[in-house]
Amino acid sequence: MRPATEMGESAPAAHPRLFGTDGVRGTANVFPMTAEMAMQLGRALAYICRAGEHRHRVIIGKDTRLSGYMIEHALAAGIMSMGVDVELVGPLPTPAIANLTTSMRADAGAVISASHNPYEDNGIKFFGRDGFKLPDDTERKIEALIFEKALDSLRPTATRIGSAVRLDDARGRYIVFLKNTFPRELTLEGLKLVIDCAHGAAYRVAPEVLEELGADVITLGVEPDGKNINAGCGALHPQGLQKVVVEHGAHLGIALDGDADRLIVVDERGQVVDGDAIMAICTQELVSRKLLKKKALVATVMSNVGLERAVSAFGVKVVRTAVGDRAVVEQMRKHGYTIGGEQSGHLVFLEHATTGDGTLAALQVLALMVRSGKPVSELTRIFEPVPQVLLNVVVKEKRELAHLPEVTKAILQVEKRLGREGRVLVRYSGTEPKARVLVEGADAKKIKQYAEEIGAALKRALG
Repeated sequence: MRPATEMGESAPAAHPRLFGTDGVRGTANVFPMTAEMAMQLGRALAYICRAGEHRHRVIIGKDTRLSGYMIEHALAAGIMSMGVDVELVGPLPTPAIANLTTSMRADAGAVISASHNPYEDNGIKFFGRDGFKLPDDTERKIEALIFEKALDSLRPTATRIGSAVRLDDARGRYIVFLKNTFPRELTLEGLKLVIDCAHGAAYRVAPEVLEELGADVITLGVEPDGKNINAGCGALHPQGLQKVVVEHGAHLGIALDGDADRLIVVDERGQVVDGDAIMAICTQELVSRKLLKKKALVATVMSNVGLERAVSAFGVKVVRTAVGDRAVVEQMRKHGYTIGGEQSGHLVFLEHATTGDGTLAALQVLALMVRSGKPVSELTRIFEPVPQVLLNVVVKEKRELAHLPEVTKAILQVEKRLGREGRVLVRYSGTEPKARVLVEGADAKKIKQYAEEIGAALKRALG
């Protein structure tokens, strides 16, 4: 079998695209998220990750979706059919798989999750042996291997077929890692915290970490049934968390999404604090402790311009990237930056982790609170967001915006009315059949109207 280091092919443009901004995603049991495709993805991953003569291993984790069982077994079968062993860890956060892949010296990691999507969706994303998500060119190679049927004739037999084991102590290993990212001289004793795990992958891990560090923990979203992941709870729906924080007089509310790679917090007054505000206060803390390398913060084009204004006050520049925590991480690795993230709550502390980690990010916020002795409502005063509207428009297809004259006309008209006081960003979601319309400006009422005008044009063109 030819090792991955000898592969120079890439997928021709004619091949269907499987990978989006964060792996392969779609409705479970409908192309491309079928058991058959999961098996093919497993076979291609196993081929790609083989290098050297040692016995190769892939770690597979998942969130709590009903379809995870089907996809897990198909993916594992594909990997084993190419002579690579599998270690199954069950429901664990996406960043846990990245961490375990490196700490256990595995050859790759695979996560079965559709992140913040509803339960009927699912997805597959891969990590390399370095714990980082696979680069675009490697994903294209996987697509080429599948659609060119290059692996059909490669069938190991006898003892060369892979085996599968369950890694029973995976959760404990990840809990130890998370606790070690929290300063040893600090404790969470005396803090009352509410955590909403979205009935997702962190439903056991995250509360245990907080409790072991001394906090009094109230839990929400910790009873997964395969169908309730992200349903009216978690980082996308923090309203229930807001209510419970106020009712119980908690010091902080923590909201994770289905695979726990993003964080939204709720301050002691019940106000939502998004990823931009969290990045602002964490960046200030790093600057004050002389721990921020290169005086830069990486954020995406979706982040509020208020973030730039906040961090510029203490000499930090914001480097913008395309949407997606993978784009953020690529920029951080390329230039040696140490903190970055997204408004949606993907927060990356590269000195601790290789990808966004909601629980780890929550620990950074809590450490800041404990050190300063200040509540989050006071800490976030440094961040004043410019009025911003984000509108999601369901579309039947994703055509180039330049080929939609009515839409481009609407965008240009809004940009003209905003002038230098605001901005417009229209893009397609990489994980859902939606177009996202972002408008920023000084007048909250007007920008809402402008976003709706662009949204209406999109509906007429693509609805």
